[in-house]
Amino acid sequence: MEFSSVFTMLPDVRSRLRRFLFSSVCVVVLLLTLSACGTANEPPRQQLLQALSLQIQLTQAAISRSLELPDVGSTPTVSRVRIEDQNVIHIGEHHGVKVSGRFDWQLSGDRMQVDSPFEIYMERGERGESWRLARPGGSEDGISQDWLTFPLPLS
Repeated sequence: MEFSSVFTMLPDVRSRLRRFLFSSVCVVVLLLTLSACGTANEPPRQQLLQALSLQIQLTQAAISRSLELPDVGSTPTVSRVRIEDQNVIHIGEHHGVKVSGRFDWQLSGDRMQVDSPFEIYMERGERGESWRLARPGGSEDGISQDWLTFPLPLS
C-alpha cells in the first residue's frame, strides 16, 4: 500500500467513525428517555394493590348504603394482578394513569377467591411521591369530568 493512498483513506474512516459515534449516542439517549418515561408514570405495585382494595371497599359501602344494609367494613385481600393496559391521562389538573387488567380478590372470612377484570384510575401526588385512587364523580358543567380522589398510604 502506498503512502499517499493511506492519507486519502483517512477522511473516509473519520467520517464513518463520526457517523457511528453519533448513531450510538442517539440510541443511548433514546433508550434512556423511553425507560425514564415508563417508570415515572407507573404506580408502584403496592400502591396498585391498595387502590384495588380501596376500590372494592368503596363499592361495598355504596351498595350497602343503597340497599340500606349495615356496612360490612371488611378489608379485601388482593392478589395476582395482571396488567393488560396502562395509559397516562389527565385527572383534573394533575397527571394520572388509567390501568386495566385482571386481579384475584377475596373478602376476609370468605373462602371463595374471585378473578375479576378491573379498570382503575390513579392520580400522582403533587411531589411525585404518593398516589391517590381517582374515581369519576360526574360533572358540574356537563362538559368536563369531575374526580373524587382518595389518598393511598405511602409504601
